[in-house]
Amino acid sequence: MEVIFLIILVLMMMFTLGIGFPVAFALPGSAIVTIGLAAGSGWLFFDDTSAFFMHGTAVEWLSAGVTNFRGIYWEAERDTLIAIPLFVFMGIMLQRSKIAEELLVTMAKLFGALPGGLGISVVVVGALLAATTGIVGATVVAMGLISLPAMMRNNYSQPLATGSVLASGTLGQIIPPSIVLIILADQLSSAVDQAAQMRTQEYREATGAFSMPSELGVTATSAGDMFMGALFPGLLLVGLYIVFILVFALISPKSAPAVPVEGRMDRAFWGEVFFAIVPPLVLIILVLGSIITGVATVTQAGAVGAAGAVVMAGYKIYEGRFRFWPVTIALAMLVAIYVLSITFNLNIRQLDRSGDHLGVALAALAVLTLLAMLGWSAWRTLKINNTLRAVMIETAKTSSLVFIILLGAAMLISAFRAFGGEHMVRDFLAGMPGGFWGQFVIVMIVIFLLGFFLDFIEIAIVVVPIIAPILLMNPEANITAVWLGVMIGLNIQTSFLTPPFGFALFYLRGVASRTVKTLNMYKGVIPFIALQLLALVIVGYNPPLVNYLPARVQLLSENAPPPRNPRLQVCVEELLARELPAQESTVRGLLSTLEGADLSVLPEGQRRNVESALAAYDAGFDQFDEFQAASAAIEDATPEYRPLHREVADIRRQLVSIDIRVENLESQLRNLRGDAPETAAARERVEAQIAGVMEERAEVEASIPDRWEQAQRDFQALVQAETMARNTFRRDTEAAYVTIRDMAETIEAADRFAEFRPQVEALAAEVNVADDNELASRIQELETEVGGVPGAADLRAALTAIRDGLTGRRASPEAAAEAAEAAVEVAREAVEWRRAAAATLLRPLRELEAETRFTLGMREQPRLERDHALEVARCVSVHRDVSLRF
Repeated sequence: MEVIFLIILVLMMMFTLGIGFPVAFALPGSAIVTIGLAAGSGWLFFDDTSAFFMHGTAVEWLSAGVTNFRGIYWEAERDTLIAIPLFVFMGIMLQRSKIAEELLVTMAKLFGALPGGLGISVVVVGALLAATTGIVGATVVAMGLISLPAMMRNNYSQPLATGSVLASGTLGQIIPPSIVLIILADQLSSAVDQAAQMRTQEYREATGAFSMPSELGVTATSAGDMFMGALFPGLLLVGLYIVFILVFALISPKSAPAVPVEGRMDRAFWGEVFFAIVPPLVLIILVLGSIITGVATVTQAGAVGAAGAVVMAGYKIYEGRFRFWPVTIALAMLVAIYVLSITFNLNIRQLDRSGDHLGVALAALAVLTLLAMLGWSAWRTLKINNTLRAVMIETAKTSSLVFIILLGAAMLISAFRAFGGEHMVRDFLAGMPGGFWGQFVIVMIVIFLLGFFLDFIEIAIVVVPIIAPILLMNPEANITAVWLGVMIGLNIQTSFLTPPFGFALFYLRGVASRTVKTLNMYKGVIPFIALQLLALVIVGYNPPLVNYLPARVQLLSENAPPPRNPRLQVCVEELLARELPAQESTVRGLLSTLEGADLSVLPEGQRRNVESALAAYDAGFDQFDEFQAASAAIEDATPEYRPLHREVADIRRQLVSIDIRVENLESQLRNLRGDAPETAAARERVEAQIAGVMEERAEVEASIPDRWEQAQRDFQALVQAETMARNTFRRDTEAAYVTIRDMAETIEAADRFAEFRPQVEALAAEVNVADDNELASRIQELETEVGGVPGAADLRAALTAIRDGLTGRRASPEAAAEAAEAAVEVAREAVEWRRAAAATLLRPLRELEAETRFTLGMREQPRLERDHALEVARCVSVHRDVSLRF
């Protein structure tokens, strides 16, 4: 019966949306009505309002959506959606400042002389507006009022002209900053949590292990990652549009003729081009550049964009004296702040230590001046046509709409889960042939078809939370959340162009002249929809187009993960496999030099440690070969094991689905309470269903091949052998590297110990002479200073012994004097052996450490060096199948 109410829920949602009922009310309304019908039917037929729910009661499911929404968005760190009103404000303010009109006129003059030049100019302007305003309706309307008549006057083909305007206007949905990407990032962050739990559960059931290794976890995403991941696919789409228009114009010159430039391309013309293009480009660089370089989060970048839009609008809509003063002074202050930041330490918390009072004062003055210019620009936008007030009202309307839809979608999804819809979708996708890619293609087709009827927000908020966890948890492709988000973003972009409900079609139809036929508009969008699908295929087959930039920025940032990070290990090992053999002869030569050197100058314990480290270095190459051989054995066994593993994995998924069905039936059985004849009959039917399902489970379980258990044991033995070889190699070589590094640093500290020696002797001479407490305080200060020097543990312990002899619980003059003599001896020996070792051992030790720093010692470094970071970024941007570990 739950299926019936699930069908009612979906049909009611589709019907209300189809008749034009507001989305913000259609989604929660469908949920409330369907849950009410299910509760009423349960009470009417079985005297139990919870009879037709998978579990729980009607009241619980009605409140679950609001509760989940509040639980997610009331978290302090969940601030992604704050960026939505900021970017909306930025886009509306720029749209009111006539930036679109200025760009269209200027680009038409710049590209008009090329074949299809007007169409190319529309695409270029669409890309620029996408990276600034991002408002589809405003962009399409502006292009329809300015560019479309110009193309019609110059005998452009109606389908090409309307198609280029429509497609270019929708670029704002994929080129960052995009509201769609922010919403997708927000939805995917929750989906990642669910997928991680599902994958962990599958790993436990498959292996019996309590916890899953971190490197097998689901890769999360953020709005910043989504912006960076969508940048290259967005530019790819722009390039495809331009190439299509250019090829079309060359094949059919009459359909897209070149337009002669009116006037001369002199200094005045290029000045006009400069002032039309540079301001929006500067804003794009400030917003996207701050995100890509890691200077600002998406929310902070949204604030930068909103402030920049106010400053730009301040001179765009003002025609009087001092027109450019606010923006000129504001830019000068930004430059001044940058120069001050690289000249002085502007951290106020470190002011007492740095002493850069002048720099901080100048920076504060520059910030106050910048704020004054921002206020001046805002005052202009408020006084001229009441622009600021109108923009803020539109921003509030748009943002409120998004958040209300989010709340309504949370209630709808809660109702969807109440009737078992999530399990049904999971079972359906699990039964698809072709593994993950079969599931993924089906999902992409469904989203594309939904785009004919639903808006992008509805798809992102309703569909993504249902299908994303299922796709993300699948270890077969092990996709990243950012790649999935960009793929969905590219797909739902078509919803603006696909009839009958493509909103871009409505926008253009509303402003185009009557001579432009609607049928030609439909014809015009077809090739551009095909290009969007082509871009979808290209990005699908080339995940690095999405994953590389976020990975590169992360690995080169100040907060880059260390090489020891579990997610980097596969790529770090590939890096070692390429570089380690090339340096073997050099390392062995350095080992021979050290083995032939006089190690007797070192203290006994230090000497044994160095000898063990040299032996570990020597054995490290053989250990790495053993590790590589173990990995090769797994690769050799994989072709035979993978089909069997996939077959059993499919059977396991069937068993999980059957177990869920049994659990749901048992839940129904528990809800059937009472002694009424109807209830007893229903209970018998459910019990019979449970018995039938259990028989089905036994049959499915019996279909597991007999050779599976032995094959799994053999393969897991290979995996364990690889793990042991890897751990042995890492443990021995990394410990050896640390020993060599620390020894070199310890020997290099000889001069510091030479400075400490007279201080220790002077303090020792005052033992039992000076005041004990005052002397102990001075010794403690020296202890602190000594503690910051490598290899000073012995000397620090000797100083501590003096303090204990002076003021400890067992203090005595004799103990203090004895400890003072020992400390003097320790200081003397520390200087002597370090100076002796510096003459013979320091250089080869330093050379060995430097040679192996980013190979055998790579995992001991705080971060990857730049060249290695770029290689690892390329490596991690490729999806890897990890399903055989499950």
